Amino acid sequence: MFCEKALELIREVHRMSDGQLPAFNEDGLRQVLQEMEALYEQNQTDVNEAKAEGRADLIPSIKLRHCCLLRNQRCLTAYLYDRLLRIRALRWEYGSVLPANVRFHMCAEEVQWFSQYKKSLASFMRSLGGGEGLDITQDMKPPKSLYIEVRCLKDHGEFEIDDGTVILLKKNSQHFLPRWKCEQLIRQGVLEHVMS
Repeated sequence: MFCEKALELIREVHRMSDGQLPAFNEDGLRQVLQEMEALYEQNQTDVNEAKAEGRADLIPSIKLRHCCLLRNQRCLTAYLYDRLLRIRALRWEYGSVLPANVRFHMCAEEVQWFSQYKKSLASFMRSLGGGEGLDITQDMKPPKSLYIEVRCLKDHGEFEIDDGTVILLKKNSQHFLPRWKCEQLIRQGVLEHVMS
């Protein structure tokens, strides 16, 4: 049946919850493109035949195949656009370095797009704040206090805060640190916020 493979790509993305990125389905994408190529070639043949021999009975099948081409095109565009939206959201969630399990599900073009998006966002943030820059990825929710208590989930090494103090982040150690310095490490899974 026409457009089934394209619809399966849409279902695949729809099944994943927000914040998750399904593996890039290169085979499915290739099958849809091959189906579109076959539909286009059959339409070209029928259009030439309808023009040359005046066969009006071919017009409904030409229109059907053309509608299938347009539907496949919309499905592929929706599939790729949804993936880009998810990748953009992952930048805000994880920061500029994505975990290996997320990068594994991305194709080369998506990794390249992520890199360009990351550079564009960094350039924009540097342009804010009168030349000093402003990190707009911090404080995704308004903070209740400027300092928070955190527990280190894994050995991370030395961590320097603004006043020059160097803190050694060892597994299971607890620290009272500025929120804005910790948020990135919390998202990366190095620290966890300790609720009192």
